Amino acid sequence: MTGDDGKRRWSGKGGAGKGAGERRRGLRKRVKTARGRKLSSTLWLQRQLNDPYVQRARAEGWRSRAAFKLIELDERFRLIKTGAAVVDLGAAPGGWAQVALHKGAGKVVGMDLLDIEPLPGAHFLQQNFMDDAAPAAVRAALGGPADLVLSDMAANTTGHRDTDHLRIVALDEAAAAFALDVLKPGGAFAAKVFQGGAEGDLLDLLKTHFAKVRHFKPRASRSGSPETYVVALDFKGRGPQD
Repeated sequence: MTGDDGKRRWSGKGGAGKGAGERRRGLRKRVKTARGRKLSSTLWLQRQLNDPYVQRARAEGWRSRAAFKLIELDERFRLIKTGAAVVDLGAAPGGWAQVALHKGAGKVVGMDLLDIEPLPGAHFLQQNFMDDAAPAAVRAALGGPADLVLSDMAANTTGHRDTDHLRIVALDEAAAAFALDVLKPGGAFAAKVFQGGAEGDLLDLLKTHFAKVRHFKPRASRSGSPETYVVALDFKGRGPQD
């Protein structure tokens, strides 16, 4: 989670000068080096400490900074209707489920390979969404089809940009196919994607089954990140050819 690079500078001498420096607004926190800690881990911790959305999430009680991304998506597209049945794929740690409930969703089912701390009003399934039985499990937990399917998932990275991009696109395509299985007509789908030019099949799939397909990059997305979100609105339903 990102913040601008910078160094802490103190004014004055001794303890008094240091205290004055700490009271200055805008100073960045530095992570002290630790034996055995990788540089990448140190940089990640430093970004966490200086990320304003991490700080806001803690102050406002959200489980993750990603909550603000969904808040922006909902403000832009009005995805979460009062009483809606919402599915959150890759739900851990539960920040998007929190937002959905806060916005008035009636039922929220989250699915993830990881165990998620219980959240009043949400039902979490520890299961792979690509399992054949997963769509039926979600419909059973909701008591019917969904109004909205959300995905903030990202595939594990290898460090090879092209390979990682293909993995992410494949994950998005699987999430979209899942949405087609569980959405009711008129429903919506929103998922994180990464810019890179290999999303043609995904967009074709969405344009075939939804009346509108849009891209949107929330302000809460890190400035240097290639991530954006694809939003598909007004599900047409599955035809007999599907």
